[in-house]
Amino acid sequence: MTTTPAAKGPASYFPSIEKKYGEPIAHWQGLIRSSPLTKHMELVNWLKAEHGLGHGHANALVAQTLAEDKAS
Repeated sequence: MTTTPAAKGPASYFPSIEKKYGEPIAHWQGLIRSSPLTKHMELVNWLKAEHGLGHGHANALVAQTLAEDKAS
């Protein structure tokens, strides 16, 4: 039996984010990438205020998106 390793770091929140807010992660990452905001906490606070995300979920999305963008 092969098991998929559990996601670690910010990605570990992704299944619950998709379930709770009904949108795929790509939707949220698109919003983050299209925002004129660039600082981590500005983006977190924007997701919380404008889109109703909880702090942990917003933080995970921003951290993962910014890390991906920095790596590319």
